[in-house]
Amino acid sequence: MQQLGGEECLVPQPRGSLPKACAIGLASVVTAAILVWEPEGFFRHVSAAILILTVGPLLHGVFLLSEECLHHATTRYRGRRLGQMVTACVGVCTLLGVGLAVLLFILTKPQPWRDQWSMVILACVLYPLLKTLGVLGPSEVEVSEICETRKMNVAHGLAWSFHLGYLNLVLPRLEGSITAFRASHNAGSFETRGSRKLLILLPLNANITHTLEDEDTNIHFHDNLPDTEIDRAGVRGRVYKHSVYTVLDKDRQAHHCVVEYATPLLTLYKMSQESSAGFGEKDRREQVLLFYRTLQDILDRSLECRNRYRLILLNDEHEDDPHYLSNSILKNLDQQEKEEFYVPPFIPQPEVDHPFYALPIIDNWRRAEPMSRVPTIMISHDMPRTLREPVENSEDLSP
Repeated sequence: MQQLGGEECLVPQPRGSLPKACAIGLASVVTAAILVWEPEGFFRHVSAAILILTVGPLLHGVFLLSEECLHHATTRYRGRRLGQMVTACVGVCTLLGVGLAVLLFILTKPQPWRDQWSMVILACVLYPLLKTLGVLGPSEVEVSEICETRKMNVAHGLAWSFHLGYLNLVLPRLEGSITAFRASHNAGSFETRGSRKLLILLPLNANITHTLEDEDTNIHFHDNLPDTEIDRAGVRGRVYKHSVYTVLDKDRQAHHCVVEYATPLLTLYKMSQESSAGFGEKDRREQVLLFYRTLQDILDRSLECRNRYRLILLNDEHEDDPHYLSNSILKNLDQQEKEEFYVPPFIPQPEVDHPFYALPIIDNWRRAEPMSRVPTIMISHDMPRTLREPVENSEDLSP
């Protein structure tokens, strides 16, 4: 997992369950207080409250169901059964709540309900009206949480498309392309581990330049890696390529690396420029951050892409720094070199100092079995030998 630091701290984390815990705690306290102060009317109050909170949504769902049945049964539901439309409009939890309220009414002793019935009926009737007018509509936080939980954001689809349609195809072949490039170019290129990864730039404002030299004068185009040809979607030999750039540090020392922008951010930027998309600057920034988080989660779980990429989030508040882009790239290269350690594979060697213990030589360390603490018996198939030293010839046996 890529550690968060610097611009990565701007990425929003998934929302937790604190509101749910607060609601459960408050309901438990109030319910216990009513049960202590007025135990004889506890079920009556609970049943009335549940009716108010469930019958209203049930009526609103019935109104939605009438619209779906009359105008959308064929197009949205493909003429399927009524049960699917009922669950889509009303919801199973609402039906269970109404059933629970009816059960509590049955268990409650007969009481004069005239005043309470008028309040319950009025509240149930007013709920669909207020819901339709948007008074009881979900807040922006609730809508955002629903979209994130159900993976309905624009950024979620773009991240999966970027991974499945591009990164999952080219990253497993990146090492071979760099090896071929080094064979035909200067062998000093790609000396560090970080330079042998694909550096993917993600600016927060989604404003992508097509040439990195225009963004930073310390970055120069060096050459392209060998083309990767893949048969894709009916296109024979579709070409995928990467560009190698030379990044100069403050001492004018050159560092070579493979850098490119995340192209789906162009879609977010173009959408924010179109009024018909209904996608403002605030929405664009939020989607860029969600794109970064979603793509990072996807790549962390991908065995084919692991340790072959690096996501670099660029803050748009540093536009006054002419070398912000090159400094960010060099910072990530240096961070990978100093903080990521390569553990070489352990190749066991035979023991020579202790003749009573012999270990077999393992030709390929990948085929070696993991060491176990369970004792085992090793049986040799060789013939037993004497402890006396071997006799050179039969003449030595003569007295």
